[in-house]
Amino acid sequence: MPKQKKWIIEPEPQSPKVDELSQSININPVLSKILVNRGITSFEEAKSYFRPSIEDCHDPFLMQDMSIAVNRLIKAIDNNEPILVYGDYDVDGSTSVAMMYSFLKNYCKNLFYYIPDRYLEGYGISIKGIDYAKENNCGLIISLDCGIKALDQVNYANSKDIDFIICDHHNPGETLPEAIAVLDPKRKDCSYPFKELSGCGVGFKLIQAFCIQKEIPEHHAFELLDLVAISIAADIVAVTGENRTLAFYGLEKINFNPRPGIKALLQASGLKDKITISNLVFQLGPRINAAGRIDHAHLAVRLLTAIHEDEALIIAENVTTKNNTRKDFDQNITAEALSTIEENENLLSAKSTVLFNKNWHKGVIGIVASRCIEHHYRPTIIMTESNGKATGSARSVEGFDLYSAIESCKEHLEQFGGHKHAAGLTLSIDQIPNFAAAFEAIVQKHITEEQLIPKVNIDSYIELDQITDKFYSILSQMDPFGPGNMQPVFAAKNLSIVGEPLILKEKHLKLTIKDKSGKNKITAIGFGMAEYKALIMNSNTFEIAFTIQENHFNGVKSLQLYLKDIRIE
Repeated sequence: MPKQKKWIIEPEPQSPKVDELSQSININPVLSKILVNRGITSFEEAKSYFRPSIEDCHDPFLMQDMSIAVNRLIKAIDNNEPILVYGDYDVDGSTSVAMMYSFLKNYCKNLFYYIPDRYLEGYGISIKGIDYAKENNCGLIISLDCGIKALDQVNYANSKDIDFIICDHHNPGETLPEAIAVLDPKRKDCSYPFKELSGCGVGFKLIQAFCIQKEIPEHHAFELLDLVAISIAADIVAVTGENRTLAFYGLEKINFNPRPGIKALLQASGLKDKITISNLVFQLGPRINAAGRIDHAHLAVRLLTAIHEDEALIIAENVTTKNNTRKDFDQNITAEALSTIEENENLLSAKSTVLFNKNWHKGVIGIVASRCIEHHYRPTIIMTESNGKATGSARSVEGFDLYSAIESCKEHLEQFGGHKHAAGLTLSIDQIPNFAAAFEAIVQKHITEEQLIPKVNIDSYIELDQITDKFYSILSQMDPFGPGNMQPVFAAKNLSIVGEPLILKEKHLKLTIKDKSGKNKITAIGFGMAEYKALIMNSNTFEIAFTIQENHFNGVKSLQLYLKDIRIE
């Protein structure tokens, strides 16, 4: 029997606002209702939403320490000072390094980049990376997507006469590193208007500020937005405000003028139609990430900075091979993790999942944590052994502050970082039982029963006859989607099946549904929803929650529903 999910229906907004918006921009009231619920109530707000302008980007000098950072960068370039670009090994870090390196190589003769080895050095600024900078006479390190908590490492760099410009977007600790400049909109003393930039986004603001101060045409910075868009998608940051503008123009570049590395990745992924945020999250992002998960993220940077298409294609094939290996690790370790939970009564009845296995591959434990949540919906931490320590990736459920829960157990940890939804941690192996018990106690104390039930957030009920090409055309213009502007989810009721549903690859459900009149029919697919077949075969009518997608098959386009849930009426 499929697990019950709770449907959260968006409230009906005030009717006059919906009617006014429908008339002013000439769209279906269902879509107007969604826009009003997202705070868009006027023609001007709708215009800004559907047609973001690059002019909407904030002045980068509003960010604390930006002037200091730009002046230090200009000084390094003017003095032919070697510079090291340092970034994390995930997608945000790899795109950040590729972006900064691609830009600065036009102005800096002595430029290096460095990404730590996931397995030998771990997350963040490493002593080995600083020593690499010293060996190459670098007097300046620009760190991207990391560094906000690197107090000891920055002090070590200072002792070597190496300055740091930190570009990060993670939550700072109580004390900031003693870097020459710390760029992070989440600093308490930073008045930058938008707080949800990706790490790559913060790096982009430094580049934008450099262009303004040096009077370089800003289109040189905007050419890099394809990389920023990938970072926004893969790091699951809010696709609202400035991020929405950056992602909009980044997607435009990816679709119409992709750099060789991205073009090669698209080819390797088999993507031919218009690229969306969803494609970046599920097709491109995992391939870029796989380099750092299975081998070394230098490979991803080489791909994203490639100038020649032939070279990019060879690297893209290599990256795709790494991604296939990653998938195998992912599937096997997920199966082991789920078996461990289901064979242990204490784990089954717990409010959290904390698992350790020294043989699990460090590169996929974050993915495995997410997979476990799909089966056992609760805060989850998956750990393995690395350099004699336990290292873990944590993922949360909607509404539960994971970072705060981990912070409450910090006496058992050596290192941790992250945010509400995802985090990483390191601890002594002998502390695992104590940490697991403390974490479970904190979760039990603070999580609500409501938070342990998977939810489907539904924007509006709709009739099948309202799902038309025109409706979808406007709906698709609400892209780029993501946190804060999720792809609209609809619900429809009084439905029945036409014929017998199909099971694809033993786990996916495909069916044709019709409404009460029998006149309106549409195909639907539910990924991983094969278990629902018996349920709907034995029911007269049911209701569904779904998104609407355009399906391309043999050159024919048609609308298709992607199922989120099915309920028997």
